[in-house]
Amino acid sequence: MIGFAQYSEYEWEERDTWMNLADMFEHADVEAGSHVADIGCHEGYLSIHLAKRVGVDGRVYSVDVRQDRLDILRVNLKSRQLGNVDVILGAYDDPKLPENTLDVVFIMDTYHEMEDYMTILEHVKKALKPGGRIIIIEKLKRKVRDRSRKSMTDAHSMSPKYVRKELFRAGFENLVQDNNIGNWENDRDKVIWMITATKP
Repeated sequence: MIGFAQYSEYEWEERDTWMNLADMFEHADVEAGSHVADIGCHEGYLSIHLAKRVGVDGRVYSVDVRQDRLDILRVNLKSRQLGNVDVILGAYDDPKLPENTLDVVFIMDTYHEMEDYMTILEHVKKALKPGGRIIIIEKLKRKVRDRSRKSMTDAHSMSPKYVRKELFRAGFENLVQDNNIGNWENDRDKVIWMITATKP
């Protein structure tokens, strides 16, 4: 999960201008009291928005594989006085989430980095409550649109056609795809898409 500038706190205000999280949360049915996870949380952009959304009765589980990012996340949480976030150092094949606990699991701009994606999907399914939802948000770059999965991951991109097959293989149901999320960094060659799927 290699980080770039858009993941650093000083870029977050600009990121809010091209990433419509309110619509994403509405689509994912994230509300006050929800228990949610953010896999690949980096320094906390999505986690902090989620923490505010779910409120004091909700819980956010923020996962990353790098301790330095999680250390910065803790500082960011403390400066905002957010106490409803559990910070988790995950493994590359295991986000180490509690089982049968979560309403929603987000994987934003991170799925393309996962080599053990089927193993991770199995862990996510175990962590979700029955009827819980996984939300995968990625960008599809025009230059790799019709190429192989490896070509896409090498370009830090992913096509929903691969993810749909993998979610079905992992046993998720009721897949809903939305390609009208916007453009990553306002770049029309980087289309943001989102897939929602449900644990039976």
